[in-house]
Amino acid sequence: MLSTLQKLEILADAAKYDASCASSGAEKRDSKNGGLGSTSHGICHSYTPDGRCVSLLKILLTNACVFDCAYCINRRSSNVRRARFSVQEVVDLTLNFYKRNYIEGLFLSSGIIRSSDYTMELIVRVARSLREEHGFRGYIHLKSIPDADPALIAEAGRYADRLSINVELPTESGLKTFAPEKRAASIKTTMANLRVRIAESHADRRAPRFSPAGQGTQMIIGADGANDAQIVATSASLYASYDLKRIYYSAFSPIPDSSRLLPVKAVPLVREHRLYQADWLYRFYGFSPDEIASSMDDGMLDLAIDPKLAWALRNRARFPLNVNTAAREELLRIPGLGQKTIDRIIVARRHRTLRLDDLARLSGAIRRARPFLIAADWRPVAEHTSASLRAKLAPQPEQLPLFA
Repeated sequence: MLSTLQKLEILADAAKYDASCASSGAEKRDSKNGGLGSTSHGICHSYTPDGRCVSLLKILLTNACVFDCAYCINRRSSNVRRARFSVQEVVDLTLNFYKRNYIEGLFLSSGIIRSSDYTMELIVRVARSLREEHGFRGYIHLKSIPDADPALIAEAGRYADRLSINVELPTESGLKTFAPEKRAASIKTTMANLRVRIAESHADRRAPRFSPAGQGTQMIIGADGANDAQIVATSASLYASYDLKRIYYSAFSPIPDSSRLLPVKAVPLVREHRLYQADWLYRFYGFSPDEIASSMDDGMLDLAIDPKLAWALRNRARFPLNVNTAAREELLRIPGLGQKTIDRIIVARRHRTLRLDDLARLSGAIRRARPFLIAADWRPVAEHTSASLRAKLAPQPEQLPLFA
């Protein structure tokens, strides 16, 4: 019989494939009035979209599963060591780890045991015990199980800061091929119901608390052959349809005894990184998915340069932009300048005409931005071709900046 620590070793390792464990958007709670935990600060183990470091106990309830998804290491036919926590073991681990200052909260997912309802009930019992029996006020992120009873999902939302359900793959055809026991329609129905409940909770203060940090999802990249243009289009549609807080991209890595239909080699992690950058462009920088796709070759993002620079090189007629007069929406398209830098520029130019050294102080580094902007004492010389400029501005292979 496995000890709790042996189970933890197995089920924490099994949970590493689920990337969607950030806690940004959680309610701020304190422990002044009793209870345990706080979401105001934490130790770094996981990075939130806003840059904070948080520590989460990230585990599966079990890595046993009735499904046989070809891309999953925990699939029914996989020859892996199995383990299963009891509800009490998860509760005790969470409380003990918090008291030792190891964690800030819990991220709990699971393989499907017996049925969706049975599994979801166990997950809810963990959250209910932590909140009601132990007064735990830390962050809780629960994975919603497709096809689970809506009443169980509703109860989960009352205890969790965030709920999520994985779409698994970017295309429905990919899901049918590699996970025929799962249904895209069920996943989307659950996501739609979550959106409605979250919106109702936010709209009416008297409404019961429900997943105040919203919902997220994750998709595996590179398993089903979908190109980046398809992935970007799918992601944009998911954000618009379900008001998601975040989509996580997980680069496919080969698993033992896998289907012959799956890739033999791992997907480069830089591709995952470029998709996150593209995600940022249409969420925060005003780009449309079609604009991002128009800068791709054969539907794939350029792995050597970020998608913002790729777009700028293909649209050089729109540059250079005068930083002293251009609108914020235009400035956001300059490679190398992020949102915070643009906002500093807009504030600063109200008081003086900006020179190149002013921009350097405001941004910290403007090497990649210089060919695309005009300042009081600077105008780029139009001598570089797009190809030569690309070679000049491409980062070193080991560098993976977001946009700076």
